[in-house]
Order: sequence, then structure tokens, then C-alpha cells
Amino acid sequence: MTACIVGWAHTPFGKLEDPDIESLFGRVALSAIHDAGIEPAEVDAAFVGVFNGGFSKQDFFASLLLQHVPELRFKPTTRYENACATGSAAIHGALDFLAARRGRFALVVGAEKMTATPTAEVGDILLSASYRKTEGDIPAGFAGVFGRIAEAYFQRHGDQSDALAAIASKNHHNGVSNPYAQMRKDLGFAFCRAESEKNPFVARPLKRTDCSLVSDGAAALILTDEETARSMAKAVRFRAAVQATDSMPIAARDIIRFEGARAAWGRALDTAGLKLEDLSFVETHDCFTIAELIEYEAMGLAPEGQGARAALEGWTKKDGRLPVNPSGGLKSKGHPIGATGVSMHAMAAMQLTGQAGEMQLPKADRAGVFNMGGAAVANYCSILERVG
Repeated sequence: MTACIVGWAHTPFGKLEDPDIESLFGRVALSAIHDAGIEPAEVDAAFVGVFNGGFSKQDFFASLLLQHVPELRFKPTTRYENACATGSAAIHGALDFLAARRGRFALVVGAEKMTATPTAEVGDILLSASYRKTEGDIPAGFAGVFGRIAEAYFQRHGDQSDALAAIASKNHHNGVSNPYAQMRKDLGFAFCRAESEKNPFVARPLKRTDCSLVSDGAAALILTDEETARSMAKAVRFRAAVQATDSMPIAARDIIRFEGARAAWGRALDTAGLKLEDLSFVETHDCFTIAELIEYEAMGLAPEGQGARAALEGWTKKDGRLPVNPSGGLKSKGHPIGATGVSMHAMAAMQLTGQAGEMQLPKADRAGVFNMGGAAVANYCSILERVG
């Protein structure tokens, strides 16, 4: 059985006034249900993605959803967590539920409230998505982990600072058109390339413009089987949905190859019966610009060590060979951990149904979505296409 996305909702990302995750749930759960054109009582189960890790003293988030959708009482509702791929983990829970024919409609909600936590604590919380036994003392937290990845990549393939600046400036340019984005400002290549008071090094060679934003936000989806979806107002089919998990310690693998991402992409394209060039665009996990660069190679857009060409030669711009992150990506849109994977799928669905507004690409038939937890540890790849 093939599942489809038939409704969605999305808050702006950024420093929001919502006091907690429960409030963020309330902004998207019913909106997604109404967007699908169904009644709350028709939802058979809910799948909630929240990382938390210390951002909130309140936990047990799945049950909080009933405060806003009381019709879920006595129905299965489960919380998922898989680092920065938490939202995609919740989506996979819904896909499994539908594949098992346990219900007809599934609600997926992803959310995170991060900005109320002091910056130093945010860094420590995020570091828990790395292997603390050997990586817990890396300076600058998770940015430091990816700084080491960037250093290793530069040592093997040369200084790629120009390419990283090109990725950052591309995503900030795209984000200007995204009404949900946290930073809607076209910073330009020169600003992203140069170290400055406003763009200092965070973890060499990564500067502030190389790092995704600390964010609040939520997104939600309604999923159903394809037979049901064909009778609804809009539908986006999962042609493939693959998860590949790699070892957590970065010392245990060739960290600059993102082998788990390669496996996820390869299996997803094989399952879909497609090649990368069959896709109209990709939403990929640019938690740091070096991640997007290596992901170009993992998805097969560029040979190993040559990802910089995709950035510098404009392959991944909106009018390029394969547009990457037309939403602005995590770099511009923001990265509220539990919401990110759900948001990426919602953004892709908007494009595929022609509802992306100013973000809309002239051609959007098929999309790849890659969401990553940790340093290429939890790897989720979806291939999506419009139904009809």
C-alpha cells in the first residue's frame, strides 16, 4: 500500500511567543486536519515528533496533543525521537501504521521550543546527539562536531570555504521567498564568505552563516492510503521512504563520506525506480553548510570530493540542474529539531501541488527529501510525487 500526504500546516519558524510545545501543537494539529478536508474524529492515530533533550521540563508529549484534538482520546498516539531526524521518524511511524491497515487517516505533528533555553544550554543539549564518551568535550558543541568534519573534508579535498559561502548565500536568497522562514534576508556571497564582527567563526572553519538557526516552530501532516487520497482535493504520494542508521561515534567511520546518507539515497531511488536526474528538486538537511556540500556527493549529484562544483557552478540554484532547498533550507528557514523533518515534507508537498507561493518552482513533479539525525547517523530519504 502506498501512502499519501493530503493535508499540512506550518507555523513560522523563529523566536515565537508561544510559551511551550503544547501551544505549538495547537497552532498546527487542527489546521492540518482542516486543510485535508476531514473531521478531527476521522483521525485514527497520531504520531508526535519532539526531541526535547532538556528544552522542556514537561515531557510525555504525545498525550498533550489531546488538549487540542480531544477526538483523539482513546486512539493510539505515540511520541517519536531520533535526534534531528525526529520529524521523519514520526512520519515513518505513520507510514507503518497505514501500511498495516490499522487505520485510514494518520496525523503527524513535529515541534520544538528552543529559544527560551539559554544559548550555552542549547549547545549542550544538542551535543547529546553526538557520542558523548568521545565527543562530549569538543568545543562549540554540535557546531564543533561539524567543524571537525569540515576540517577533515578540507584536508582531503582542499579548502572549500568558497563553496560553503555559496551554499549559505543560495539558501538565504531562497529563504526570502519563504513566508515561514526565520531569516528572510539575502545576505549575499561576500558577507557569507568573509569573517566579520557580524559573521564570526563559530567552530573553524565554520562561521555563523554556516550554521542553522536555533528556532521554535511546528509543522503537521495528514497521511492516508492512496485509494482514499485519490478522492481528496490534493495528494502527494510517497514513492519511497527509507531509513538507514549508521554508527554514532565519528571516529568509527569515514566521517566525510556520509555513508548512511549514501545508503538511504541509493535505496530510496532504487525503490522508486528512478535516478537522481528524474527529480525536480531536493529538500536536504543543511544543519551546517558542510553537511549540504557532502550530501551533494551522497545523493550522487557530484563525485566524491567534487561537491563544491555543484555549489560554485550554480547546479543547485532554483534555475540550476537540480534545485536544492528552494525553501531556504534549515539555514534560512530555521531548525526547530522535532519539526524539521515534518516541515521538509510539507515544503516539498507545497511545491508538488503548486501551492508554494513565491517559492514555487516552474517545474515540480518529483522531489527528494533527506533528513538527517546527528552527524549522518539517522538518515531518512523520501521520494515524493504529485498524484494525478
